[in-house]
Amino acid sequence: MKRSSLYESALTRGEFLPEVVAYYYKQWENYNMPFHAHNQVEIMYVIEGHCCVETEEESLNMKKGEFIIIDAEVTHRLFVEKGSPCRMLNIEFRFHERKGFFPSIKDFAEEDQAFARLLKMNAPYLLLKEPNEVYFVLKHLVLEMDERGKENLLMVHLLLSQLLIRIARLAVETRVNEPLQQANVYVKQVLTYIHENYDCEIQMKDIAADVNLHPGYLHRIFKNHTGLTVMEYLTSVRMEKAKMLLSETDIPLIEISDYIGINSRQYFSSLFKKYAHQTPVEYRKTAMQKKEFASWERV
Repeated sequence: MKRSSLYESALTRGEFLPEVVAYYYKQWENYNMPFHAHNQVEIMYVIEGHCCVETEEESLNMKKGEFIIIDAEVTHRLFVEKGSPCRMLNIEFRFHERKGFFPSIKDFAEEDQAFARLLKMNAPYLLLKEPNEVYFVLKHLVLEMDERGKENLLMVHLLLSQLLIRIARLAVETRVNEPLQQANVYVKQVLTYIHENYDCEIQMKDIAADVNLHPGYLHRIFKNHTGLTVMEYLTSVRMEKAKMLLSETDIPLIEISDYIGINSRQYFSSLFKKYAHQTPVEYRKTAMQKKEFASWERV
């Protein structure tokens, strides 16, 4: 009995081994493949250049050092632009009942936690990037099959086992880091919004709406990444801008608060003193004295 999908529950109940069905190097250019599906798992590794793999759900741009593992029966196609060649290594594999003494897929899952988690992901495809370890195993696997075919299955099985375990660990690591990476994106969007709009009256709901997040969730991830709440960071930006305007411009004191998005001059004065340990008047006076002293030294 043969199994095609990487996520079939039978793989962890029975005794199955991975089996390479097809493999090839190919230089693609100006190519638009029709949508199709395989009855085995496919790995497409980009050696040079870049390409696009399209599924029924999205388009996945791939470049050197990236690869995609596509589960059986998942519809997809390859698109490569004219003038931008893409060299790839493809391997297709499925699973068959174990014969001999080689460790089975169930054995892998019992011994390696990452591999067990991979088998439960049930992802139609995984786009991954790695520092050459996967490609190193891939090319040695292909070379072994080219040179010895089925004469030395031991090395083929060892390399294929190593390949699947490395992919599993990379997939799990990527999944774990994805929320952190996405949170970083949201935090950067908030920082950009604040630095571009600090002169306006801003509320938490305005910032949350700009990044399409619930205010409570945004508050948590921002505090975790910066150590400050969103409004604390906004205040620090405004106070630093006020310090610059007080020390480097002749803008009247009564107008400074308007330049940093605080409508109440009394509240601005109180907030500034708490932040800078001086009133705005005292800060400007000190800044002017420092400039005068510096000019005397130059003379």
